[in-house]
Amino acid sequence: MMVARWTCEAKFGHKSGALALLDEWNEQIGAQTDVDMARTRTLTGSVGAKEAIIQNEVEISNLAELDAFFDKIASIEMHAEWGKSFGEVIVSGSTYWEVFRLVD
Repeated sequence: MMVARWTCEAKFGHKSGALALLDEWNEQIGAQTDVDMARTRTLTGSVGAKEAIIQNEVEISNLAELDAFFDKIASIEMHAEWGKSFGEVIVSGSTYWEVFRLVD
């Protein structure tokens, strides 16, 4: 089992808007993929982390599942439009993915 974590940084004063758009993405776009959106969670910075940090994590079985997820979201028209709206509330260039292995 693995965890894929997508990180971005909200612009000052736009964190709640970014979180609302992320919820929208999970419900409307993520739900169209083969990834079980019940296996996701959203985290934000608190103590020892930037308050503007937003992370969305999803449990995946392997890297092939993540690759199929990327292929699927690229084919969803709404994803491109959503990205334009999300780009207005986050710091440009702040997004990145990390993948972790879960250890028993």
